Amino acid sequence: MKVVKFGAVWCSGCLVMKPRWAEIEAENPWLETEMHDFDVDKEAVEQYGITDQLPVFVFLDKDSNEILRLQGEVEKAKLVELINEHKDK
Repeated sequence: MKVVKFGAVWCSGCLVMKPRWAEIEAENPWLETEMHDFDVDKEAVEQYGITDQLPVFVFLDKDSNEILRLQGEVEKAKLVELINEHKDK
């Protein structure tokens, strides 16, 4: 499983989520993540159909198919629960 994260420097919710994701990634070294800046990575933004409603987290299965999309600030416990639920997909 992989999580593709989208954010921007002007996004307050993104600033809240950054340390949460840092903790989750440190606690789950097997988890693959990829971060894209909304204002810089236009190709990825278009590929995933991201709007300026940030942050956005796209969960992909091992075949790179989207299995879940979250938007906004999400509690760490909920993220961990979803990661564990989908980790073998």
